[in-house]
Amino acid sequence: MTEMQKIGFGGGCHWCTEAVFQAIKGVCLVEQGFIASNGKNHSFSEGVIVHYDPKTISLYLLVEIHLNTHKSTSAHSMREKYRSAVYYYSSSQKKLVVDILNELNKKFDTNLVTEPLVMKCFKKSPEHFQNYYNSDPERPFCRTYIKPKLDTVATNFSSSAEINSKNTF
Repeated sequence: MTEMQKIGFGGGCHWCTEAVFQAIKGVCLVEQGFIASNGKNHSFSEGVIVHYDPKTISLYLLVEIHLNTHKSTSAHSMREKYRSAVYYYSSSQKKLVVDILNELNKKFDTNLVTEPLVMKCFKKSPEHFQNYYNSDPERPFCRTYIKPKLDTVATNFSSSAEINSKNTF
């Protein structure tokens, strides 16, 4: 049996981020909520914790999907609420995340604003916000903001990441 690993992601709305990672095979659980790190990033920002099977999906591919499903090169005014980050749990995971971000930065026309940050604290969203997209994909917010991100995953990553059949695109 493979030992599950976990990583945190922040960047856009946690409803969107949750739905993106729920659509990926090898992701076993997505916890949606608010994440805090250290220093200037000590305030809570929307994010998710992704529990995944590294034998089914790589951390590299998870990070690549994350960077392509939110504005990872934009330092817009809402960055405090929607911090663009990959939250790591250990020094070895930090090194891996830094290497991945450096490698993936070469694939973008503008430099990434996404930061590797230590996971310090997580507060789960209220129950009625959990599983937001899958509970009612016809909500206007879901159709307007989440569905295009799921379409991006299906179009750009279907050859490298298996998509869960429970998500309809």
